[in-house]
Parts: sequence; structure tokens; C-alpha cells
Amino acid sequence: MCDYPDLREVPLSDQTMFNGVLIDVSHMQVRLPNGHTALREIVHHKGAAAIVPVDSEGNVYMVRQHRVVVDLMTLEIPAGKLDFVGEDPLACAHRELEEETGLRAAHMQLLTHVVTTPGFCTEKIGLYLATGLSQHEDHPDPDEFLHVVKLPLSEAVARVMSGEFRDAKTALGLLMAWQKLHG
Repeated sequence: MCDYPDLREVPLSDQTMFNGVLIDVSHMQVRLPNGHTALREIVHHKGAAAIVPVDSEGNVYMVRQHRVVVDLMTLEIPAGKLDFVGEDPLACAHRELEEETGLRAAHMQLLTHVVTTPGFCTEKIGLYLATGLSQHEDHPDPDEFLHVVKLPLSEAVARVMSGEFRDAKTALGLLMAWQKLHG
């Protein structure tokens, strides 16, 4: 399976160090290609889905929220974590889109599955393009405080390219949606 066997690290053991609500953390011992061993600290994440909702006029719907971990007020595409390991990311995408924006999509197209930080985290996010939008009632989680912002997709892409949008899932999702719709 590995095209470059001289680069492959072989897991020897994996010990859970922390079980949390959102993540688990383990210490994995690996054999390096040179025969030595090394410790890998791994954050295990259930995964997530993120959505680029684009209406018939070419506007994208994003959510503004405070991300306390990095102390930034961000503008991101709607997203949320899977409720359980193995949940269909498409089902999660539909749920999160409505929860955060009140929008429902007649069409949801997979853009890609992105691994966010493969150096230490198992998180994989399904990125979707949502079209055929209709407005319904939003119902964010009790611990979610956000504002929906509508702007032209072209402006959002320009803000990615200027470096204003630093959230990776948002930047990649917006660029891939633009390419899918205009490429």
C-alpha cells in the first residue's frame, strides 16, 4: 500500500492517554525507516463535515463566530463534527447546514475529504457544495453563538486569496466550490 516503503513508519504500540468529550489522545510508538523507535502523540477525532452553501445568485452563506482557542473572530463555512465514528458525513453536512444557517440544500455534492493536521490528528472533514437552497429555521447548539453572513462567492474567494480567511477548511472549500461552479 505504501509507494515509498523506505519512508514508512510502523506502529508498534498505541496507548490511550486521555479520553475526552471531543477528542481522545494516545501515545503511539513507531519503528522508523532506519530501525529506531519514536513517540507519536495522536489526537483522535470523530471527523466532521463542512458545507459551502451557494444560492442561485452566486452568494455564499458563512458563519461569524469567536474561536476562543486562537482568540479570533472568524468567518467560516458552516461545519460541525460527526456525532459518532462512522456517521455518514453527508448526513452530518445536511444537519449542520440547517442547524447553523437555517438552510436546506436540494443538492449536496462532495468536493473532497480533507485531513486537517495529519502530523498529529486523525480529523477528516468532508467538504460539500450545497445548492438548491431553501430557507428554514436555524437551531444552533446551545453552546453555539454565531451570525450568518451572506456575500458573493467571488468576494469570499478574493478574501481567501488575500489571506483574510485563514481557516483551512473554509479556504479550501471556497476555492473548490468556485472551481466546480466556474472552472
